[in-house]
Amino acid sequence: MISHSKSNQQRQSLSHLTHKAKIQHFHAMWISDVHLGSIDCKAEFLLHFLNHSQSDYLYLVGDIVDVWALKKRVYWPDSHKKVIKKILELASNGTQVVFIPGNHDEAFKAYADSHFRGVTLAKQHIHESITGKRFLMLHGDQFDSQVCVSRVYAKLGDHLYDVLLWLNRQLHAIRSTMGYPYWSLASYIKLRVNKAQQAINQYRDAVLRYAAKKQVDMVVCGHIHQPELSEHSMNQQPLIYANDGDWVENCTLIAETLEGDVQLLKWNEQTLQAETVSNIQFARQDDNKTTHQKQHVA
Repeated sequence: MISHSKSNQQRQSLSHLTHKAKIQHFHAMWISDVHLGSIDCKAEFLLHFLNHSQSDYLYLVGDIVDVWALKKRVYWPDSHKKVIKKILELASNGTQVVFIPGNHDEAFKAYADSHFRGVTLAKQHIHESITGKRFLMLHGDQFDSQVCVSRVYAKLGDHLYDVLLWLNRQLHAIRSTMGYPYWSLASYIKLRVNKAQQAINQYRDAVLRYAAKKQVDMVVCGHIHQPELSEHSMNQQPLIYANDGDWVENCTLIAETLEGDVQLLKWNEQTLQAETVSNIQFARQDDNKTTHQKQHVA
């Protein structure tokens, strides 16, 4: 359980650097798996990012609110409320906000194709980029049956993940007292477990197969808390897989820049900026050809 003193310490660690934060500008941003209402949600980090970024489009790709967690225990601190308030504020000020419910907030799926305070709800959505490319977005929970071996393994995985997140909280509390920034133990371990890697690969393949049928240039998803931006070939056609990660372990998002590039960004607690992890560059529609260039930043 997070104590009030720890929450206050986190707020202070952010506030004393606020004056150094710069506004980041994007054409579009994709965020998912925030899990508001869960004790593991990094709402303070996301709120700071939203307060220091601007975009024409904001896509919420599922699991924004963790209804499952709220059914077990009501946990709704001020920072979680402020994230919702900020999203509604962006919608009212001209940002086009589209919300695609996931499995943890599936109750909202019943309201697909409706509008609420400037926010459009949809099961899936296609974004047309500055460069004229078509980006399909979906949460990704519909592919669970193609990834999970059985219900028993799925439930066991959920319990083990809860343990990892608990360890994550304890480690972050210790690192914070020592002046170290946030680092995800859960993500580190997950990347080194063969079964987890197998599930991630199966999930990516399932998403890519589905996107290829939709004849789009890129697919943006979430669900598995594993950020990635990678290029693939499906039926001899280029297709980009973009997983925007989460704000529980990784604090990542996918963004389209004002020049039309696509980036995987990770929020840095020390610089209070979303920093580029990888980048794919597109030529504009009026160029002779489209080029794909990937860059990794340590």
